[in-house]
Amino acid sequence: MTLDIELNGRTHTVSVEPDGSTGRFRLTIGGTPSSVDAVRVGEFGLSLLFAGASESCTFQLVPGSVRGELLANASGRTVPVIVNGRRRARGAGEAAGRHDGEQKISAPMPGRVVRVLVAPGDQVGARQAVAVVEAMKMENELRSPRAGRVKHVAVAPGTSVEAGRVLVVVE
Repeated sequence: MTLDIELNGRTHTVSVEPDGSTGRFRLTIGGTPSSVDAVRVGEFGLSLLFAGASESCTFQLVPGSVRGELLANASGRTVPVIVNGRRRARGAGEAAGRHDGEQKISAPMPGRVVRVLVAPGDQVGARQAVAVVEAMKMENELRSPRAGRVKHVAVAPGTSVEAGRVLVVVE
């Protein structure tokens, strides 16, 4: 399987193939092959051990607020990752890059809501912060994927949330 993965504004082509035994894969990233052992940890967690490495890398992947987006968290840092964005854009024609309909902004990992920055009826701009969630002693600012009106706010400051819980809905 070959994927286009966008991370920090750069797109990388990643090929993933089973490598014989269960849990072992051959990854090719930008033409460089590597062998990796992968193990699921909980509902959203993944632990990777690359050949030759002495420590595994554990991270969580949860659905983002827009189609094709995942929120990846490792070592207390959360970054959005777009999977196959260019392929979808090519097939989407005029709709490429638009986010029609309701957009649900979800918690990227378990944590506690520190601040809610919007209320139902508020107008928001694209990439405007709507809530702040603290997880693993780090504050993660969650942003609206597009301009619109806040339809629903499902949490209040101090609320404990699980990964993937919808916090705010923008229409």
